[in-house]
Amino acid sequence: MNKIFIGQNVKRIFLVHSNKTFLKKRLCSVLIQSYDHGSTSNKKLLSKTIGTLLDEATEKFPEKEAVIFCNDKKRKTYSQLHKKVDDLAAGLLTLNLTPGDRVGIWGQNNMEWLLVFLACAKAGLILVNVNPAYKSKELHFALNKVEMKALFLMPKFKTSDYYEILSNVVPEINNSLAGDLNAKSVPSLRYVIMTEGPAKQGTFSFDELLSMGGFQQRQMVFSLKKKIQFDSLVNIQFTSGTTGFPKGVTLTHHNLVNNGYIVGHNLNTERTCIPVPLYHCFGMVLGSLACISHGKTQVFPGRGFDAKSTLEAIHSEKCTAIYGTPVMFIDMLNHPEFKNYNFSSLRTGIMAGSPCPVEIMNQVVDRMNCSEMTIVYGLTETSPATNMTARDDPIDLRVSTIGKIIPHMEVKLVDESGEVVPVGVKGELCYRGHCIMQGYWGEDKKTKEVIDQNNWFHTGDIGVIDENGYCKVIGRLKDMIIRGGTNIYPVEVEQFLYSHPAIEDVQVVGVPDYRMGEEVCAVIRLKTGSSLTADDIKVFCKDKVSHYKVPRYFHFVTEYPMTVTGKVKKNELRESMTKLLKEGRL
Repeated sequence: MNKIFIGQNVKRIFLVHSNKTFLKKRLCSVLIQSYDHGSTSNKKLLSKTIGTLLDEATEKFPEKEAVIFCNDKKRKTYSQLHKKVDDLAAGLLTLNLTPGDRVGIWGQNNMEWLLVFLACAKAGLILVNVNPAYKSKELHFALNKVEMKALFLMPKFKTSDYYEILSNVVPEINNSLAGDLNAKSVPSLRYVIMTEGPAKQGTFSFDELLSMGGFQQRQMVFSLKKKIQFDSLVNIQFTSGTTGFPKGVTLTHHNLVNNGYIVGHNLNTERTCIPVPLYHCFGMVLGSLACISHGKTQVFPGRGFDAKSTLEAIHSEKCTAIYGTPVMFIDMLNHPEFKNYNFSSLRTGIMAGSPCPVEIMNQVVDRMNCSEMTIVYGLTETSPATNMTARDDPIDLRVSTIGKIIPHMEVKLVDESGEVVPVGVKGELCYRGHCIMQGYWGEDKKTKEVIDQNNWFHTGDIGVIDENGYCKVIGRLKDMIIRGGTNIYPVEVEQFLYSHPAIEDVQVVGVPDYRMGEEVCAVIRLKTGSSLTADDIKVFCKDKVSHYKVPRYFHFVTEYPMTVTGKVKKNELRESMTKLLKEGRL
């Protein structure tokens, strides 16, 4: 007969058969409460620094390609990358920079960005990722917030002239010698380095810095290897700052190394195409560090995302994995030259940043040969991945959930009073473990608002966890639409509308309503050649979705306001729809 033993949170099933008792491999581990922890699979956390990861990869795979920047036609083996990183680390130490100093990097994906990241880690410096979309006001805030002592910047990208923007913030640079900047508005900033081309007034060129380090500085880089601890601070990334000034998420080697290592292990891929930005955790950790920690090859199609360049990189470099947000995959799948590229090398990858529509996942699997495409969820504050689907999870789980908690991490869902909710009940996602940031730089009060006394990080995301540990994100607390006292989560409405054959993309936001408080507004991008009216969609929704979830307003667009990371700026979308409503144009 069968016996069932039930613990507080987990039911374990054992079999007893014909007087012969045996323990079959655990058939199921069923959750009762919305709490789970990641299975370790006998793999321990790494107690290594980023510099050690690069050293070890170079020792094992010296002649293997480490990185390729297709647009710039630059590629390096691990031994070549290692030498450049050590040269740059030695150069940084000639600038009177000491461990713990903050060094900014401002620009798009290029070889120099990667070198600065790795060299700062080896020199014990804290790299500060500066959003390439920043203008003068935002740059001024970031420089002063963390007291940057040095700043690397790309000369120009598209319409952004980074040197000109910096000159608006620190006009003294126009009359300064390189290394002798004394700016009134940013007193900490001393050194500015151009990542490409010749030096401009008041700056060093990248090549100058590469050749500055002498024997003494190289010995210092070597000796720092033993002094830099895996718990040392290594990176600051600013949050989007949609509700005020950005907050500086402060991360350690331990945070980043283990996040990259675990995700890289789960993917098990050789050549990863990374069209997402390095300045964001997606590209820097899940992309670059995931590859370095396993001695794999990272392929960057271009400076910023471009569908054609990404398709060409997959084709020409025979990539085995591809990263992107759902919007990026939509753009690739709908590119007019899509059929001209070969995807036979592809197998897996990561889709993250926003919920994945089932139709898009099916197309990625079928048309891009990515039968093992995964979904990853996380935040900058969690460095970033906390949940991930397995490569062999059924498609329905890979589109309807964010997978299970990663090894060594804990997750719980809580209600408004902070109590853990039962399985299947909505609650706020909270995490604890090695991924959690050290805090917001210089913001103890704001840090305590999100990390409680028991070290749980509160995400502000609403989710549901099932009895097998698979989690679904319903939406953000701040994005939730409250219509006549009823909570509506935009993700649920979006997922339904995605199933319409004429809809390519849809974003749902709340707009003010005198009677109901808020009403649902769907902002829709149609597929090429398709036509659709608001009445058509209302007919499509009838008897298929709860009446209160059917959008009252519809607006058709050809593009959305986007962040550099490929996410839709819902706050801007909400503001623009509210404006149209007030003007009577919605």
